[in-house]
Amino acid sequence: MTEPGVLLIHGLGGTQYDLGSLQKRLKHAGFAVYSPTLPGHGTRPEDLVQVRVGDWLDAVRQKYHEVIGRHEVLHVVGMCMGALLAVELVKRERHARGRLVALAPPVFIDGWATPWYREVRRLLYHVPGAAERMKIVEEAPYGLKNEQLRAIIQAKFKRGDNFHYRWVPLACIREVDRLRAMVMRGLDSIVCPTLVVHAREDELTSLRSAHYLVEHIGGRGHAGRARMVVLEDSYHMVCVDNDREIVARNVLEFLGVTAESSLGIAASEPGMSAADLQALLTAVLADLARGDFASLFARGTPEVVWSQPGTNRTSGVFRGSQGLARMQAWAGEIRFDAFGAPSINRGMAVVPATLRASADFASQGIVAVAVHAGRLRELRWFPDAVQSEDTYFGATTPAQMKTPVV
Repeated sequence: MTEPGVLLIHGLGGTQYDLGSLQKRLKHAGFAVYSPTLPGHGTRPEDLVQVRVGDWLDAVRQKYHEVIGRHEVLHVVGMCMGALLAVELVKRERHARGRLVALAPPVFIDGWATPWYREVRRLLYHVPGAAERMKIVEEAPYGLKNEQLRAIIQAKFKRGDNFHYRWVPLACIREVDRLRAMVMRGLDSIVCPTLVVHAREDELTSLRSAHYLVEHIGGRGHAGRARMVVLEDSYHMVCVDNDREIVARNVLEFLGVTAESSLGIAASEPGMSAADLQALLTAVLADLARGDFASLFARGTPEVVWSQPGTNRTSGVFRGSQGLARMQAWAGEIRFDAFGAPSINRGMAVVPATLRASADFASQGIVAVAVHAGRLRELRWFPDAVQSEDTYFGATTPAQMKTPVV
């Protein structure tokens, strides 16, 4: 294949949703994306009891060998434990045909909210059966600084949504400890350019982890091989927390593409001052918070477009006054609450947001806003999990959705 590939590796107890909308953004930017589910994941926590670190490494190496021959360039990206697996993978494979991205790598488990088992776990490993029986329960803050998102995650756990394990056996922490020890050895043998992204306030693992990787991968005459981005408004789950767009932009640019290319919207000159652009964005977010699409469209050009993905009754490309009329069948049911800092570049703004449709339904993602000549030109909603919206809103019919959106 001529297009570059990306191997995405999720974290302990998680799925590809750990990475937010990054997987879709990479696909839109022209990458072939591979996101294997690690052994013991995607089913029930009990299935992790007998899994060993070698099983995880074998799984990612198998996927690596399966896809490396398809691409001249293959990048490796991992989140949390997946970041450790990514580091160990490129080290063992002497990977030189792409780049490495480590997101919130827990080389050290020493964050400010480190779990109770930090000091005693190594003793418990030697108690027969203890590691297999003991449950390590996911607790607040759930890796999230944003309180709005934290409440949503807590509600998902309460409903039993299958997006992340509510607990993992202590035996898994033992295997992560073994992986951490592996990762710390031989880092200077890594030959590919490396980006480490870490939150200053990560509650699980301190910045010491990021510094350790950068210093040892970029040491011994390899200065500049590894670099670090420090986030100032997130906890551990950096791909879904307040700084998610900063993460996406840095990862995409490190892999050689623009953030705009991952959104499918061409940036153009806004035709207004930075202050006026910020004022327009503030007004747009207020419209979205009220679910007032009529006011939103009134700020646009006659051909302003709203794009909503999926295959449900809210999905489609809605253009101008006719598009607004089509939206009236459902527009009053939803609103968007922005969170985190928007990313603004020329006439393009990207805002992390939550779609809300009722007291018990929320969907996280980003709203992309394009401005031209002082008016809104295009707006697109990019949910992290479009399948959940399809399930909630119900299937559409071909007549309802004039143009499919992916």
